[in-house]
Amino acid sequence: MFLCKASEPSYLPVLSPSPVSEDGYVRMFLRGRPVTMHMPDQKRDSYRLDHKGTLPEHKLKLQWVYGYRGRDCRSNLYLLPTGEIVYFNASVVVLYNVEEQQQRHYLGHNDDVKCLGIHPDMVTIATGQVAGTSKDGKMLPPHVRVWDSVSLNTLHVIGMGVFDRAVTCVAFSKSNGGAHLCAVDDANDHILSVWNWQKEKQLADVKCSNDSVLAAAFHPMDANLIVTCGKSHLNFWTMDGNTLTKRQGLFEKNEKPKYVLCVAFAENGDAITGDSSGNIYVWAKGGNRISQVVAKAHEGGIFSLCVLKDGTLVSGGGKDRRMVLWDHDYNKQSEMEVPEAFGPVRAVTEGKQGELLVGTTKNTVLTGSFPETLNPIVQGHTDELWGLDIHPSMEQFVTCGQDKQVHLWDTNSHQPLWSKTTEDPGRSAGFHPSGAVLAVGTMTGRWLVLDTDTQDLVYMHTDGNEIISNVKYSPDGNFLAVGSHDNFVYIYAVTENGKKYSRVGKCTGHSSFVTHLDWSVDSQYIVTNSGDYEILFWEASSGKHVTSMDLVRNVEWATSTCVLGFSVFGVWPDGADGTDINAVCRSHDSSLLASADDFGKVHLFSNPCSQPRVRLLSFTSYMLLY
Repeated sequence: MFLCKASEPSYLPVLSPSPVSEDGYVRMFLRGRPVTMHMPDQKRDSYRLDHKGTLPEHKLKLQWVYGYRGRDCRSNLYLLPTGEIVYFNASVVVLYNVEEQQQRHYLGHNDDVKCLGIHPDMVTIATGQVAGTSKDGKMLPPHVRVWDSVSLNTLHVIGMGVFDRAVTCVAFSKSNGGAHLCAVDDANDHILSVWNWQKEKQLADVKCSNDSVLAAAFHPMDANLIVTCGKSHLNFWTMDGNTLTKRQGLFEKNEKPKYVLCVAFAENGDAITGDSSGNIYVWAKGGNRISQVVAKAHEGGIFSLCVLKDGTLVSGGGKDRRMVLWDHDYNKQSEMEVPEAFGPVRAVTEGKQGELLVGTTKNTVLTGSFPETLNPIVQGHTDELWGLDIHPSMEQFVTCGQDKQVHLWDTNSHQPLWSKTTEDPGRSAGFHPSGAVLAVGTMTGRWLVLDTDTQDLVYMHTDGNEIISNVKYSPDGNFLAVGSHDNFVYIYAVTENGKKYSRVGKCTGHSSFVTHLDWSVDSQYIVTNSGDYEILFWEASSGKHVTSMDLVRNVEWATSTCVLGFSVFGVWPDGADGTDINAVCRSHDSSLLASADDFGKVHLFSNPCSQPRVRLLSFTSYMLLY
C-alpha cells in the first residue's frame, strides 16, 4: 500500500540573485505557464535565490508495508526458516515475522515486482520485475534480482536487456542444488529462458506460448525438465545443452480446459495441475499423459496447489473460495472456505506447525488450518489508493480507493479497525478535528461522512458529478471544504460535532480542476491549487475569491499539502512537467517537508523549501520578479 524510498535533495544556485521590491514574489514556469508565489513580508529583505537551503538532519526509512499483491499475481507467498513469511507489494519484497510483528524489506527493485522464487537452500530468493521508467523518462529494463534473505544483499542481477515488458514467472531448479533459474517474460511469445544464475549466463531460451503463461517450475527430480502452463496449454520442456524441446500435455478423452492455472509435484514425481474448469489432473512422472483425474474438484478455477510435507495436497479455488485437503490417493479429507470479504484464493503455502498461508485476490494474507477458520494477518486495497488522512489524536489513519473500500487502520497492530464498502470508488478522505467523524470524497461527486466508532453513515451529499479530489475540515471543525474536478470548492458549515452540514459558500474562479487545498490556522482562509497550476485564495465563510495578496501573504497555514506555493516550490525537480509532484506534507513540528512523485519516491526536505533545486531549466525555470 505504501512505498517510500529515501532521497536527499541538493541545492545549488540557479539564477543570479536579484533585489526584491516591496511587492516581491517568485515566479516559476511549468510547461510555459507562469506560477506566481508571493513571499511573506518577513522574507522580503532577506530572500535570495542563490541561498543554499539546509539539508534535513532526518532520513527516511521504510517501516511498514500495508498490503500484499495477490490480485494479479500467484505463487508469491512462502515461509522462510527465519519464521518470516515473504511476499511482495509494489517494488518492495516484504519479510514479515507475524509473531514478533516485525518487517524487513528488500528494496533492490526500481519498479513493481511480479514474481518470486525460493532456492532449495531456503535462503536465496529470486524476484522479477516489470519494466520501469526513470525520472528523466528513460526505460528501466525488466530483470530478475537474486538476493540473500538474511543479509538482504543483492547477489546477482539477471537478464538486463534480455527480458521484454516484465518478468512474470521465475523458479529455481531443485535436483541439482538449485544451480539453474528459469524465467518467463511478458513478450508476445512469452520467452522461457534458463540461466546459470551464479554466472549470470543464459543457457537456453525458447518461445513458450503466444498466450499468457501463468506458471513455470522445474521438476523436483530432473533438473532438465521444466513445466509451464497457462492459457490453452500445458508444456513439458526438456533441456538438452542450449536447446529446449517441448512436449504438450495430452488431455485425450479428458476435458481440455481454457486455462491450466497452476502446477505442483507429488512426492513420487507426478505433476499435478489445477485448471479453470475445476479439475485436478495428475500426470505420471516424466510423461505428458494424464494418469488420474479428480473431476470438478472445485466449482470454477483452481488457482493454487500445494503439496504439504506429509505428502497430502491442498487445492485453493477461485469462484468457490474453498480450500480442500486431499490424501495421497486424492480423496477429499477436509475443506474450509475463505470468507467472501477476503476474496478468491490466489496462493497457498505451508506455514508453521501445519498451518496454511493463503493469499487472495483481495490482497489479503490469511492463516489457519483445517477445518478451522482462516484469519487475516495482512490486508490491503485492491485498486488504486487515493485518499489518506491521519487521525488528529490517535494512532490511526484512514485510506480509501478505487476498490470502494474505506479502511480505518491501527498503526500499532497494522490491521484495519474496520473496513466499509461504499457505493462509489473513493478519492479523498479527511478527519474532523474531534476525530469523531471522517469525510470521504468519491469519483462521482458524492461525498459522505462516517462515524469513526460505528462506521455508520452520518451524512451524504452530492456536489456536481465530477471527482471530489479533496475533503478537508477547518482547524476549528466548523467548516468542511469540498474540492471538485468541476473547478469549484464547496464550503459547508459543520455543527453537532460533525453530524450536521449546510452549504455557506462556493468558490468560483479556477479554470481547471481543484487538486489540493489547505486551511489557515484561524479557519478564515483557504488556499487551493488546480490542474493548470493556479494558486488561489478564498474567504472561508463566504467562498469569496481573495485578490489582494496583502491579505493572505502572511497567513499561517494549518497544513501544507498544496504542491504549489512559496514555501514548497523547491521540491520541484528538473524536467518536471507539472504533474510529477503528486503530494507534499509538512511535519507536525514544521521542520520537515515530504513530497511524493510519479516515480514511486518520497523525498525529504527542510521546511520551508523555498530555494530552487539544481538544474531546473528544462520544463521548469525560475525568475525573481521585482
